[in-house]
Amino acid sequence: MSDREPSSAPIRLTEFSHGGGCGCKIAPAVLSRLLQNSVLPIIPPQLLVGTETSDDAAVYQINETQAIIATTDFFTPIVDNPFDFGRIAATNALSDVYAMGGTPLMALAIVGMPLGKMSEEDIRQILAGGQAVCSAAGIPIAGGHSIDTLEPIYGLVGIGLVHPAQIKRNSAAQAGDVLILSKPLGVGMLSAALKKGVLSEAGYADMLRWTTQLNTPGMALSKMDEVHAITDVTGFGLAGHLLEICRGSGLTAQVNFDSLPCIPLAVDIAQSGTCTGASPRNWSGYGDEVALPPGFADWKRNMLTDPQTSGGLLITCASHAVDAVLSILNAQNFEQASVIGRLQKGPALMQVI
Repeated sequence: MSDREPSSAPIRLTEFSHGGGCGCKIAPAVLSRLLQNSVLPIIPPQLLVGTETSDDAAVYQINETQAIIATTDFFTPIVDNPFDFGRIAATNALSDVYAMGGTPLMALAIVGMPLGKMSEEDIRQILAGGQAVCSAAGIPIAGGHSIDTLEPIYGLVGIGLVHPAQIKRNSAAQAGDVLILSKPLGVGMLSAALKKGVLSEAGYADMLRWTTQLNTPGMALSKMDEVHAITDVTGFGLAGHLLEICRGSGLTAQVNFDSLPCIPLAVDIAQSGTCTGASPRNWSGYGDEVALPPGFADWKRNMLTDPQTSGGLLITCASHAVDAVLSILNAQNFEQASVIGRLQKGPALMQVI
């Protein structure tokens, strides 16, 4: 089914992509305009979480102790290796289930492939990568849908289960909560270097390490009453997703930049002046809601807006629960989890110190 000759050079998947991974999300300002007049004509009382506060997934209650989480996520290649692309896309898609405090039940595959330009083996490897992640999560890929497209697209519909009392909305944060970030920032920087062909093997290994680590701590954190809100950091960057918490909860976030966990190589890349195309689009969408200190370097701002693919959990919790939250994260190999700031009463904005 492919028009590639056996002797042809391997195709780089990222050559198909105008924007890879979560960096190809619609810019926040554009998305806001598209959705501003969108209202649900029917809102059943069982729909516990919908679109009202830009939460990570929809949640529908089915009985007193169970609610269904439903989410979908898919994107174009962020890496060239087909198997790795499938792994990253699947990990990213399941993250929203964990961010709501849920346990995944099953997934459906979303597959769009340029059949005349890619080999069947490459496509099989993408699917195999997604299957490997779902197997690690203990769930089946129970179906899906496929189409012939101009760019490779892969992702999942994630279905999960959560107790209605343990849902972690991004609108439930409280004044005085401590902010904890579970993964380091900088995946977008690494992907930009990869697309330029200048990312080292060590940098690629670092990129895979973080983008294929399932956000499983969300299941344990959901059982803690002291954990008030969780979201995952993806295409809008740390600033964009923290602002969703601020808007939903009506609070001001104060973030200490020097406390942010960052991938060291990504910092080097950022300091060289490199960033993704999504980073300035993100800033143009919400920069007026972020207060930066005088003389704040451009590379630091780019780290705040850097689109994360399969990024970490952003957690708000009572101050006395910080050690317990960090213990859960560290026990599941999130050793770089860090306290990055605090929430306080005030307008919905982010202050960087």
